[in-house]
Amino acid sequence: MATWHPGFVYPCFKIRWRTVLLRQCVLLLTYLVITLEAVPIDVDKTKVQGDEQVESAKIDNPSGKLSKELDLVSHHVRTKLDELKRQEVARLRMLIKAKIDSFQDSGIDHQSLLKQFEHLNHQNPHTFEAKDLDMLIRTATSDLENYDKARHDEFKRYEMMKEHERREYLKSLDEEKRHQEESKYEEMKKKHGDHPKVNHPGSKDQLKEVWEEADGLDPNDFDPKTFFKLHDVNNDGFLDEQELEALFTKELEKVYDPKNEEDDMVEMEEERLRMREHVMNEVDINRDRLVTLEEFLRATEKREFLEPDSWETLDQQQLFTEDELKEFESHIFQQEDELQKKAKELERQKEELERQQDQLQAQRQELQQAVQQMELKKLQQGVPPSNPNGELKFQPHGAQPVGNAQNNPEESRQPLPPGTIPVQEAAARSDQVQTHT
Repeated sequence: MATWHPGFVYPCFKIRWRTVLLRQCVLLLTYLVITLEAVPIDVDKTKVQGDEQVESAKIDNPSGKLSKELDLVSHHVRTKLDELKRQEVARLRMLIKAKIDSFQDSGIDHQSLLKQFEHLNHQNPHTFEAKDLDMLIRTATSDLENYDKARHDEFKRYEMMKEHERREYLKSLDEEKRHQEESKYEEMKKKHGDHPKVNHPGSKDQLKEVWEEADGLDPNDFDPKTFFKLHDVNNDGFLDEQELEALFTKELEKVYDPKNEEDDMVEMEEERLRMREHVMNEVDINRDRLVTLEEFLRATEKREFLEPDSWETLDQQQLFTEDELKEFESHIFQQEDELQKKAKELERQKEELERQQDQLQAQRQELQQAVQQMELKKLQQGVPPSNPNGELKFQPHGAQPVGNAQNNPEESRQPLPPGTIPVQEAAARSDQVQTHT
């Protein structure tokens, strides 16, 4: 059930497994190229409304182990898969070499290091074979199982955080408002639990409801084989996890409505995940996370399909214990303490930097005052002050001034004003006068 108190922000699920995503992309591409070579079933599953579509859906579709069907694809598809495998092996080798080269430059055994990657057969790095597809499926399945577990753990933390936030919010209220909020919480909790019966996922009642309401077909004509083909959206002969989860939408809509304040859409996705896992555990015999027609039909013969147990939704279950919540809150308080210590340390460093900046500013002012006093003393002593570069503003006696005739010959050739005698000529006339006398 959703928590509604002010200031609460729903956390987002964060999965950062790039390797998982890469393997899923490779697996998806493999499924795609194999499917493109398969014979499609001519059924428009988004517009099934009558007997004609039902009869079309009853066309037999061969199924079997996917890896064995690899030999049936055309040459250009196999060539493309070979190329993809060589690129993937080259990429892994490059990553390994880059990592090892950062520590040493010799003795790299790529073949042994490649064994840590279990999604490809490295003994044959050139061609994509059935063994590669088997390994890819197994690795992808394992990754998805870990992904589901991580999602469950994240959802549990999400629910505990909601309860923690709710209790902390109640502590901040006075007794009257706290009583009002608790009454509102219980009322909304009761309102959320007041919903129609949820059919057991994968049971005949649940599938017949999809058959009637989603597919628009007569419930008296329900046929498991036809149902399978109708909901095998990509016509690959399997019901994958996404196709299975789509079957539970009607059941979830009984419990969750995004317009209702008491309904939490994060909980709805967790409920969808639980339903899909339950059906997979009941139907998927070989644990490849794909349901074949044979597995599906075999499941419809079980007693659980006709007489299932009641299905308990999340609001009917205890998602965590008080001890688990206390441990979670203890971890939160510990993190808050660490953050507060870091904040105090950063504040101390900030104050230290400000103090050092003030000291540097004071030293700069003292230096400027000292320079001004020195300039003042020079003026009092009759010494010309220095320019900003520290050079004197006058030229010593006999020194050549900047921009004189030696440095600027063109200036020496410029005409003098009328009546002006050049310095050299004046000196020569003075010497002649002294000689005559």
